[in-house]
This record gives sequence, structure tokens and C-alpha cells, in this order.
Amino acid sequence: MSGVKCTDEGRVFTEREWARIQAREKREAQRQRRLAAVAAGLFALVAALAFLVYYLVVRSHDYTLSMPYDKTDAVFGVGETLSAGSVAKPFARDLCVAGGDVNIQAASLGAYSAGLFDLNGERTVYAKDIFTQRSPASVTKIMTALVTLKYGNLDDLVTVTPVVKDIEYGSSVCDIKEGDVLSLRQLLYGMMIASGNDAAMMIAEHVGGSVEEFVATMNREAAALGATHTHFSNPHGLTASDHYTTVYDIYLMMSAAMQYDTFQDIISRTNYYAEYMRMDGSPVAVTWESTNYYFTGEVQPPDNAIVYGGKTGTTEDAGACLALLAKDLYGNPYLSIILHSESKETLYPEMNQLLSLIDT
Repeated sequence: MSGVKCTDEGRVFTEREWARIQAREKREAQRQRRLAAVAAGLFALVAALAFLVYYLVVRSHDYTLSMPYDKTDAVFGVGETLSAGSVAKPFARDLCVAGGDVNIQAASLGAYSAGLFDLNGERTVYAKDIFTQRSPASVTKIMTALVTLKYGNLDDLVTVTPVVKDIEYGSSVCDIKEGDVLSLRQLLYGMMIASGNDAAMMIAEHVGGSVEEFVATMNREAAALGATHTHFSNPHGLTASDHYTTVYDIYLMMSAAMQYDTFQDIISRTNYYAEYMRMDGSPVAVTWESTNYYFTGEVQPPDNAIVYGGKTGTTEDAGACLALLAKDLYGNPYLSIILHSESKETLYPEMNQLLSLIDT
């Protein structure tokens, strides 16, 4: 018989039948390949979704929600990227020195004490009563942060104790509760950004073993920096008769704190998102917002200065206070500090007067 094909089983087909069989087998092979491709695509999609869930849920404790600008920017940033846990290059090898008032006629300030320090140029641009002892309010927390960064482990988990309540009613808080479990890192960011006095108390107890021992360490570290006109009696800055510092000592303490990349990150944030657990195991998610009017958008700095960050402080005794890191348009850093402006409404215009003296 002509034009026939045989299978392995010995069956005989015509050429037309054989062609149909081959075409059918080809279509089946193509269908199998398409199914395999779809299965591979679905597997990849499921894997991507699983990674996304892991990243957003498991890794969501320390989100950076917003930043004033990129810290590694050549002009606006710190100028170099630091590895985690490392210590940054100090902004100035030597200290700005002033024997008294400097350039006092350049600004008309009602604030009791104020100073502007050029860190790279190692010079005091402006000084008004920078050695007079005054209540610093929550600017105190710069020293609390410095001691925490030097002696604490930010990955420690901290269970909130009754000491969290040992603060003045109505003062600024992160609203943490007894029994809450947070990391020391979260407490530090909450203390500095939201100015949480409750967080400061828990930091002090955890790092120092007791609030009293932590405060003693604050005083020892301040003295070691040369901040000899300073004495602390608490870690948060609420008013006490033996709790005081000076503009110049704050300059020394903030210069030391800025050697830590974590401190630089903290003061540059407009907010901080944290997730932690209550005593009963229920989750808490909160965003702590900055108290700095430059970051809330309520105040704009002069055109010649870029505000990088800092620490606010306000009590009836201390007035309105602010320690600020700012930079000129070439990225050169300056510290500007005001103690006891009359109010927040006068504080920021007075700070803008100081900032306007940058690069003069």
C-alpha cells in the first residue's frame, strides 16, 4: 500500500491521518508549554506578594515616612554615607571659642541667650549671654540621646514600668502605657521627635538601671565634654531648681551627639512611625510628629540657610528654646541655639535672625 505510515504498535495510517496525528500532538505540546509558563508566572507572582507582605508587615517597625531632604546630597546632606552603627566624622575638629558677647549688634533678639556657631570655620558668629545658666526645657534631651547612643543597645526591647508616670501632668508625651513593649530605638526616636517625656523616663531607667544613675551619667558626660556650667536633675528637662545649662554647653553637647549617624538621622526626621505591643498583646501603630515649626511647615528659614533639624523645648520657666543644625547653600554646617525666647511666636523669627547671619 503506498502513502502509509506505521506506528510503534504496528498500526497503519494514511499520510493524511498521520499528518492530523502529528498536528494534534504539536498542539498538545504547545498547550503544555503555555500551561507551564502560566504556572511559572503564578509562582513568581505569589513569591513577590509574599515578599511584599513580609517587608510591609514584618519589617515595618522603623519606617522612614518623610525626610526634609536626602542626607547624602552633596549640598543639603551630610556629605557621606555612614554604615549602620558607625560614628560620623565630627563637623569640626576644634571648638568655636568666645570670651563673651560676639557681634551682638547684628541681631535684635528678645531671647535671654543665643548663639550661632560656624562648625567648619570654628568661629562664633554671634553670641549673647552664652555662658549664663538657664533652664533648657526639652533641649535637655540632646544629652539624654547622647548618653543613650553611647551606652545603650538600640535593639533592646523595653517593657514600660510605672516610672513612666513620674512626669508632670499635661507635659508632652509619646502616650506609652505601663506594660507596653517597645525597642530602645523607638523610645529614642519618640523622645526626640515628639519630645516624649514618658519615653525619656523609660530610656533613663533602662540604660542607667535607674533614672537617678542615668542622670548622674548625664552629668559626668557633660563635664567630660567641658560643659562645666551644666547640671541635670532629670532626663527630660521639666523644670527643677538644680537643672540648668548654657548656650555654649548645649553647643558642646550637640556637637558631640552629631558624631553619631543615628542622631543625625533622628533630628532630620519630620515624623517617625512605630509599631509595638500593649501588655495584653494587642498591637499599637503610631506616627510621632515633629514639634519643630520648620518641619511642620509653619515657619520657613531665610533663603541663605537650609534647616537640617534640631530639638525644641518649652516650659513656663525656660520659655521657648531651640537648638538647630542648619547649613549654608554650600553644605557648611552651623549650630544655632536660643534659650528663653518669650514664646514660640517670637522664637522662630528670632531664630531666623540668627540664620540670616550664616555665611556673613
